[in-house]
Amino acid sequence: MKAVRFHEYGEPSVLRFEDVEQPAPGAGQIRVRVAATSFNPVDGNIRAGFMQGPIPVTLPHTPGFDVAGTVDALGAGVTGFQAGDRVIGFLPMTEAGASAEYVLAPAEVLTPAPASIPLADAAALPAVGLTAWQALFDHAKLTTGQRVLVNGAGGAVGRYAVQLAHHAGAHVIATAGPGSSEAVASAGADEVVDHTTTDVAAAVTEPVDVVLNLAPIDPARLAGLLTLIRPSGVLVNTTVWMPAPSDEARDVRGVDLFVRSDAGQLAHLVSLVDSGELHVDIARRVPLAELPALHADAATGALPSGKVVVDVLDA
Repeated sequence: MKAVRFHEYGEPSVLRFEDVEQPAPGAGQIRVRVAATSFNPVDGNIRAGFMQGPIPVTLPHTPGFDVAGTVDALGAGVTGFQAGDRVIGFLPMTEAGASAEYVLAPAEVLTPAPASIPLADAAALPAVGLTAWQALFDHAKLTTGQRVLVNGAGGAVGRYAVQLAHHAGAHVIATAGPGSSEAVASAGADEVVDHTTTDVAAAVTEPVDVVLNLAPIDPARLAGLLTLIRPSGVLVNTTVWMPAPSDEARDVRGVDLFVRSDAGQLAHLVSLVDSGELHVDIARRVPLAELPALHADAATGALPSGKVVVDVLDA
């Protein structure tokens, strides 16, 4: 089969589009014929060798922990799936990923794919959708009527977070640049702050219950977001290289989010897609053979805001 792998850590040029042996599913595993995967910024950090501590991988490594595809073969003991089923999942980040024509997945991470969108498009949902859901509901415990600030709403996680918070009945304030402000407003933001021209702290005139920080801002600006949160509120931070601050005097918690695979939560997100309550946005798509060039674009900041899908079928 065809796959993109890197045999050593380094620049995007270490990625190779090559022929590799098709894997055989072991006990509890499913072999998936991949329709698409996606690019996540952490993919570049893993390839560069910056994540060897928290995300150790075995070289050569195939990136791509989002997968959308069809069940091709079942390992021993797998029930509830059959060949041809359309599935999506968030694969273990330390194992071989879905930038290949076939990938092995633990059966417990897969769930039926949305029926209302093309299968390849569904690769844009798992990791970022779960990040948004877990930030808002597992960690922030967001409820109807609360006020939430999504800082960095123009990206893929942010657009899902705005939609989910809006449908939960929250008042959503979102920061975004000029290129994504319209999309963020369409996603359900009640207020959109252009962070390129406006100081966020000055724009938020009433306290919020939750701040979700998705932007790589400096520590001083991150700490400044605490002042916008009412007592007993929470700041959830996804820029995990910079710990989330807290304010113990006012009982404001700081939470660092490490997204986890959860097929039950993913199934719920799928149901929201199929009911029309959650829209899957694709900012760009590339064929598998162009994944090295995609990594190069990411390294130079040339990617659009939003999700990039990597089409694999018929690679």
